[in-house]
Amino acid sequence: MDTHKKIAGVLFIVTGTLQIIGYIFISAFFSMLFPLVMEEARGEEGIWVLEWISHFGQIIGAIIVFFFAIPSIIAGIGLLNKQRWALILAMVLGCFKLFSFPIGTAIGVYVIWIYIQDQKEIQTT
Repeated sequence: MDTHKKIAGVLFIVTGTLQIIGYIFISAFFSMLFPLVMEEARGEEGIWVLEWISHFGQIIGAIIVFFFAIPSIIAGIGLLNKQRWALILAMVLGCFKLFSFPIGTAIGVYVIWIYIQDQKEIQTT
């Protein structure tokens, strides 16, 4: 079971890191795109709306990274260090990953399976 926990730990670290890198690339892309779109916007209302959308999108992205990517990396490190709390955090994050089809769903199912097997081992000992 320790091997499965190590695999899950690596998966969580990789997916969390990819989420952060993806956020950085998407943020950079829209930071380059919005000034071009603002040049085409006519009137003060159009520019105001685009600025608001730009800031709102960056805030939402940062919140997603803060609540999903960083805890995912923390859970992965905890699983690699065989911390008991890390499996519970990974289980919670795995349930959220179920909605991210297809890779997140596979990781979520895998983590749920690991959690169930771990609980069976605890009950039999």
